[in-house]
Amino acid sequence: MARTISEPNGPDSTDDLTARFRALHVPGDPLLMPNAWDEGSAKALATLGFAALATTSSGFAATKGLVDGAVGAERSLEHAAALVRSVDVPVNGDLEDGWGTDPGEVAATVAEAVEAGLAGCSIEDYSAGADPEIHDIGLAAERIAAAAEAAREGRGIVLTARAENFIRGNPDLGDTIERLQAYQEAGADVLYAPGLVDLADVRCVVSSVDRPVNVLLMPGMAPVPELAEAGVARISVGGTFNAVAFGALARAARELREHGTYGFFELAKEGRELTAKAFRLH
Repeated sequence: MARTISEPNGPDSTDDLTARFRALHVPGDPLLMPNAWDEGSAKALATLGFAALATTSSGFAATKGLVDGAVGAERSLEHAAALVRSVDVPVNGDLEDGWGTDPGEVAATVAEAVEAGLAGCSIEDYSAGADPEIHDIGLAAERIAAAAEAAREGRGIVLTARAENFIRGNPDLGDTIERLQAYQEAGADVLYAPGLVDLADVRCVVSSVDRPVNVLLMPGMAPVPELAEAGVARISVGGTFNAVAFGALARAARELREHGTYGFFELAKEGRELTAKAFRLH
């Protein structure tokens, strides 16, 4: 059974939250870690019983009316710090590509993530700048090594290394595994290849590394119990919950505009009950 129940709210220090977050990564007993896009959604998800949360670059960008990758480092880190302050569960930061190609730039970003109070962070091996590219495996591993060194400073945070092949037009399982193995050797604590869907591919990745593996929920993916049986240690949703919220908005708005009916009030009632509970607790 995947764990979703958080410990009681309390005055945990960032050290405590980091240690708790690290301990939640158990292969075969995956942490369900949904991605929040603002303080309200973070409080709601924590109230619903999730043991840890993550930020989402695409979800946060949507709150600004922007596409994924358009927000930048400063606002993203301020946003991450705000989410940390809003809940009493560990928060993992989506740091995109570390907002820099050079390993030193990535290390500086991770150091800022530590200062922001995050319990963990993730670094991608893909940069979406003026010339989008998946980094050469050598440079990518150097970037993770620099990030890992920064992540160990002070109280330390949990570093996740992402191999972006499957969501960047290069669904090469062999290269993905080679990259994850290199990132493991470079010091990553958790390994992540978003875009894997086939359960056999997930099993292959899990069996090829000796670090906890995160998977991103995708259409057609096996249910949580089967992912657990495959040895997955963490499951995240990326920007999907934010997209679900926009989907609900679109359905309600179309119903009102096109049909003049109000069937969305039942869903609104459920939302009001949740927010009343969540926002009263903080």
